[in-house]
Amino acid sequence: MASKVYNLLVGTADKFVPNGLRPLWNHAAGPKTVFFWAPVFKWGLVIAGLSDLRRPADQLSVSQSASLAATGIIWSRYSLVIIPKNYGLFSVNLFVALTQCAQLYRAWDFSRQNSKAMEAEKSN
Repeated sequence: MASKVYNLLVGTADKFVPNGLRPLWNHAAGPKTVFFWAPVFKWGLVIAGLSDLRRPADQLSVSQSASLAATGIIWSRYSLVIIPKNYGLFSVNLFVALTQCAQLYRAWDFSRQNSKAMEAEKSN
Protein backbone atom coordinates (compact mmCIF):
# COMPACT_ATOMS: atom_id res chain seq x y z
CA MET A 1 0.00 0.00 0.00
CA ALA A 2 2.71 2.49 1.02
CA SER A 3 4.80 1.73 -2.06
CA LYS A 4 1.79 2.34 -4.31
CA VAL A 5 1.21 5.74 -2.70
CA TYR A 6 4.91 6.55 -2.96
CA ASN A 7 5.06 5.51 -6.63
CA LEU A 8 1.98 7.64 -7.33
CA LEU A 9 3.60 10.66 -5.65
CA VAL A 10 6.90 10.18 -7.48
CA GLY A 11 5.12 9.67 -10.80
CA THR A 12 3.06 12.82 -10.27
CA ALA A 13 6.08 14.91 -9.20
CA ASP A 14 8.13 13.52 -12.09
CA LYS A 15 6.05 15.54 -14.53
CA PHE A 16 6.95 18.83 -12.82
CA VAL A 17 10.73 18.40 -12.39
CA PRO A 18 12.59 20.90 -14.60
CA ASN A 19 15.15 19.57 -17.06
CA GLY A 20 17.99 21.21 -15.16
CA LEU A 21 17.15 19.16 -12.04
CA ARG A 22 16.64 15.85 -13.88
CA PRO A 23 20.18 14.57 -13.13
CA LEU A 24 19.59 15.05 -9.38
CA TRP A 25 16.05 13.69 -9.61
CA ASN A 26 17.16 10.51 -11.38
CA HIS A 27 20.42 10.03 -9.42
CA ALA A 28 20.89 6.71 -7.60
CA ALA A 29 20.87 8.65 -4.30
CA GLY A 30 18.31 11.22 -5.43
CA PRO A 31 14.87 12.17 -4.10
CA LYS A 32 13.29 9.01 -5.51
CA THR A 33 15.23 6.88 -2.99
CA VAL A 34 15.60 6.38 0.74
CA PHE A 35 19.25 7.36 0.28
CA PHE A 36 18.01 10.92 -0.09
CA TRP A 37 15.21 11.07 2.46
CA ALA A 38 16.97 9.36 5.38
CA PRO A 39 19.65 12.09 5.56
CA VAL A 40 17.04 14.80 5.09
CA PHE A 41 15.14 13.62 8.16
CA LYS A 42 18.36 13.05 10.10
CA TRP A 43 18.97 16.81 10.05
CA GLY A 44 16.49 16.79 12.94
CA LEU A 45 19.29 15.38 15.11
CA VAL A 46 21.52 18.29 14.13
CA ILE A 47 18.77 20.79 14.95
CA ALA A 48 18.19 19.10 18.32
CA GLY A 49 21.93 19.18 19.05
CA LEU A 50 22.13 22.85 18.17
CA SER A 51 19.16 23.64 20.40
CA ASP A 52 20.91 21.78 23.23
CA LEU A 53 23.70 24.37 23.06
CA ARG A 54 21.36 26.56 25.13
CA ARG A 55 20.98 23.84 27.75
CA PRO A 56 23.13 24.18 30.88
CA ALA A 57 26.22 21.97 30.65
CA ASP A 58 25.36 20.13 33.87
CA GLN A 59 22.21 18.79 32.22
CA LEU A 60 23.95 17.25 29.18
CA SER A 61 23.97 13.49 28.75
CA VAL A 62 27.57 12.46 28.15
CA SER A 63 26.62 8.93 27.08
CA GLN A 64 24.04 10.21 24.60
CA SER A 65 26.42 12.79 23.15
CA ALA A 66 29.24 10.25 22.92
CA SER A 67 27.09 7.67 21.16
CA LEU A 68 25.71 10.24 18.70
CA ALA A 69 29.21 11.57 18.00
CA ALA A 70 30.51 8.03 17.39
CA THR A 71 27.54 7.26 15.16
CA GLY A 72 28.13 10.45 13.18
CA ILE A 73 31.80 9.62 12.68
CA ILE A 74 31.16 6.00 11.69
CA TRP A 75 28.36 6.83 9.25
CA SER A 76 30.34 9.72 7.76
CA ARG A 77 33.04 7.27 6.79
CA TYR A 78 30.51 4.69 5.56
CA SER A 79 28.75 7.22 3.32
CA LEU A 80 31.98 7.75 1.38
CA VAL A 81 32.75 4.07 0.76
CA ILE A 82 29.31 2.90 -0.38
CA ILE A 83 28.24 2.99 -4.01
CA PRO A 84 26.80 5.40 -4.90
CA LYS A 85 28.67 7.82 -2.65
CA ASN A 86 26.09 9.65 -0.62
CA TYR A 87 27.29 13.18 0.11
CA GLY A 88 23.97 14.10 1.74
CA LEU A 89 24.45 11.30 4.26
CA PHE A 90 28.08 12.36 4.73
CA SER A 91 27.21 15.99 5.44
CA VAL A 92 24.43 15.28 7.93
CA ASN A 93 26.55 12.76 9.83
CA LEU A 94 29.51 15.12 9.88
CA PHE A 95 27.29 17.80 11.42
CA VAL A 96 25.85 15.30 13.92
CA ALA A 97 29.39 14.37 14.97
CA LEU A 98 30.55 18.00 15.20
CA THR A 99 27.50 19.09 17.18
CA GLN A 100 27.85 16.24 19.65
CA CYS A 101 31.61 16.75 19.99
CA ALA A 102 30.83 20.35 20.94
CA GLN A 103 28.40 19.03 23.57
CA LEU A 104 31.03 16.63 24.89
CA TYR A 105 33.51 19.49 25.16
CA ARG A 106 30.96 21.56 27.08
CA ALA A 107 30.31 18.68 29.50
CA TRP A 108 34.06 18.06 29.96
CA ASP A 109 34.78 21.75 30.49
CA PHE A 110 31.97 21.98 33.05
CA SER A 111 33.25 18.98 34.99
CA ARG A 112 36.82 20.34 34.87
CA GLN A 113 35.76 23.76 36.16
CA ASN A 114 33.48 22.18 38.74
CA SER A 115 36.28 19.95 40.08
CA LYS A 116 38.62 22.99 40.36
CA ALA A 117 35.95 24.82 42.31
CA MET A 118 35.49 21.79 44.62
CA GLU A 119 39.26 21.59 45.23
CA ALA A 120 39.43 25.32 46.03
CA GLU A 121 36.51 24.94 48.39
CA LYS A 122 38.17 22.02 50.20
CA SER A 123 41.41 23.92 50.67
CA ASN A 124 39.59 26.85 52.35
